[in-house]
Amino acid sequence: MGTAIAPHAETEVELSHRESEILKRLCENRNQVVNTQNVLLDLWGDDSFFNSRSLHVFITKLRHKLSQDERIRIVNVRGIGYKLII
Repeated sequence: MGTAIAPHAETEVELSHRESEILKRLCENRNQVVNTQNVLLDLWGDDSFFNSRSLHVFITKLRHKLSQDERIRIVNVRGIGYKLII
């Protein structure tokens, strides 16, 4: 598992490999929409409905783990993807 450090509180948050990969893509494109289909193809190898649901679950887990910092939000851009707002 990977570890992310929340700079505001100097706390560590455990992230799974998949969570780390998703967060990496969001961070590389912060304040921009990351296309769901691209993430699914990159990380799962296909963009099926079931993998899409899995991505949604991982996003929910990331939101929960990052919720300690009010300056960070992951928002859903309906029909397109997700955006990390800092």
